Amino acid sequence: MLLHAILAALALLSLAITLWQWLAARRFPLHQRAVDISFTPGVTLLKPLKGLDPETRGCLESWFKQDYRGPVQILFGVADEQDPVCAVVRKLIAEHPQANAQLVVCPEQLGPNAKVSTLVHLERLAQHDHLIISDADTRVPPDFLAQVLQPLRDPQAGLVNCFYALTNPTTLAMQWEAVATNADFWSQVLQSRTLKPLDFALGAVMATRRQQLNEIGGFRALVDFLADDYQLGNQMAKRGHRIELCPVVVECREREQGWREVWAHQLRWARTIRICQPVPYFFSILSNATWWPLLLVLAAPLWPFAFRVAWPAFDFDVAIASWTIPFWALSLYVRAATASGCHSRLIQTEVSARRLFPPVFKDLLQVPIWALAFLGNTVIWRGQHLRVLPGGKLVPIAAGRITKS
Repeated sequence: MLLHAILAALALLSLAITLWQWLAARRFPLHQRAVDISFTPGVTLLKPLKGLDPETRGCLESWFKQDYRGPVQILFGVADEQDPVCAVVRKLIAEHPQANAQLVVCPEQLGPNAKVSTLVHLERLAQHDHLIISDADTRVPPDFLAQVLQPLRDPQAGLVNCFYALTNPTTLAMQWEAVATNADFWSQVLQSRTLKPLDFALGAVMATRRQQLNEIGGFRALVDFLADDYQLGNQMAKRGHRIELCPVVVECREREQGWREVWAHQLRWARTIRICQPVPYFFSILSNATWWPLLLVLAAPLWPFAFRVAWPAFDFDVAIASWTIPFWALSLYVRAATASGCHSRLIQTEVSARRLFPPVFKDLLQVPIWALAFLGNTVIWRGQHLRVLPGGKLVPIAAGRITKS
């Protein structure tokens, strides 16, 4: 009886948290545009790159097609001049001779975070005090620069970031990740913001000023960390600068990935969050609105159900069984409906609530991911095997020395 009461409470709590996330997402003015876009300072885009996939050209080209009235400098950084992405960048620069764009080779790695190492080199060449940092796989709409910079007209705003959507999930594994990104992640961020102001940044695209960057020690202060986006926002928030969310959504266009790659990505993400925010991450399992109702069903006395129906002496157990399955069905529907609603809002395409499988499947896989986040401190990132120390610092691991997953 005690077990059933505990599981029932956890199942109800998970449902309440799910509805809370959905409500927080509903209230955010997603996709809305600022009317006054008169703030047009000079801006430098810092774009660290590594490798080439079918989506790279389209993502990079979107930055050349910005409808922005101010001066724009684009700096592409690579660690190896033989990287195949160099040919694409050079071709784009040749096709847009009016653009102030440059390919910069940054062979010196200043720390285990190769991406931030490249940013250190690129920032030295920046001509403007307003900076944009963007991942390689990010595609932006033509008005993005005009929109994302508007909050920085307020001196108290230290950094602006935005939500991102995975828009090309071509495999079942990527569909799992799309639920995590398009339905859950952004609504969880907004849920967190209902409790306290943002004290971290989302790394797909970030806009800031050189002054705020210098206050935290520049990119050099982040070169030893895995979650450089989290650290960048967190350090600025600690200095009293506000972290803003731009309502414009950008696209993340990834190459086709299978289970092994997506699993490694999800595990790296989970361990990153666990290290940066250990207490919130530990309690994040409480929001799994598939797992807890399922445990409640499995723990209910269902196996002699027909026998108990025939003999009313077991009315208590019949009562438990009679509401457990309907509650489980209701939980699945609420989970699917809220996930499809958030997903539809983010990508602006209708996603049917009848598609129970993706969010339920994602929730069940999230349980071992959550557990494994506590059972190891190694990650694979950009082909490197790295150990993450308490506080988020990285230590490279030599091949053959990995003892934990």
